[in-house]
Amino acid sequence: MLSTTKHARHGAAKSLLAAVAGAVAMAAAIPAQAQAAPVTIIPGLPPVEIPGFKPPKQLQPPKPKPQVQPKADNGVPIPPAPPQPPVASRTGWVGLSDDHQHFIFWYRNGVFVRSMPTSMGTNKHPTPNGTYYIKDRKRSMWMDSSTYGVPVKSPEGYRTFVEYAVRMDWNGIFIHGAPWSVAQQGRSNASHGCLNVSMPNAKWVFDTIPRSTPVIVRGTVGGGNWRTPRD
Repeated sequence: MLSTTKHARHGAAKSLLAAVAGAVAMAAAIPAQAQAAPVTIIPGLPPVEIPGFKPPKQLQPPKPKPQVQPKADNGVPIPPAPPQPPVASRTGWVGLSDDHQHFIFWYRNGVFVRSMPTSMGTNKHPTPNGTYYIKDRKRSMWMDSSTYGVPVKSPEGYRTFVEYAVRMDWNGIFIHGAPWSVAQQGRSNASHGCLNVSMPNAKWVFDTIPRSTPVIVRGTVGGGNWRTPRD
C-alpha cells in the first residue's frame, strides 16, 4: 500500500510540473506573438502570416484632365454647335450664321459638319436677319460699293478684290475670303454686310456648298426676316 501511494504521489507531482511548464511556455510566447508580423488577410483565403509581405496600397482612380475648348486657326474658341434650324433644304445642306457667336455652322442631313469664325456687317451696315439661298459663285471678283449707291471715293465707299465669293442674294451679300478681317472673325463685325471668313474656310464653302442651300442669319441688329428667291 505504501509503495502504491508513493508512486501515485510521484505521478501527480510530475503532472503538476508539466502543467506549470506549459503555462510558463505560453506566457513566454505572448510577447513573441505581439512582436510578430501582422496577419495578412487575402480575400477568399484564410488569414495567413507571410514574413516580409506588405499589402499593396489602394490604387486611386486617375484625376480627370480638364477639358480644353478647341480653337479656330485664329485662336478664337470654337463654341458648341447649336441645333440645326428647322428649315427645308433641297440639297441636304443648311448653314447657320449666328451673330451672337460670330460663327457659321454647317449641317448636312441634320448632322453637324463644320464651323468657322465669321465677321458680318457692322451696326452701321448690318447683315439683315433671315433665310438666304446660295446662288452663283466667283473664284475672284472686285466688290464695288457703287453697285448699291455708295461712291467708291466716299468715306464709306470701297473697291476690294476678293476670292472664293459665294453669293447669298442679289443685293450684294456674299460669303467670301477676307484675310484682312481674320482678327475680327469670331469676335466682332467689320464688313459692309457680307459674311467674311478666312481664305481656307472660304475655299471650303466655295468647293462644298451647292447652289440653293439655305443659310440662316440670326442675331444681328439688321432686323427683318430676310428671304430671297431660291434662284
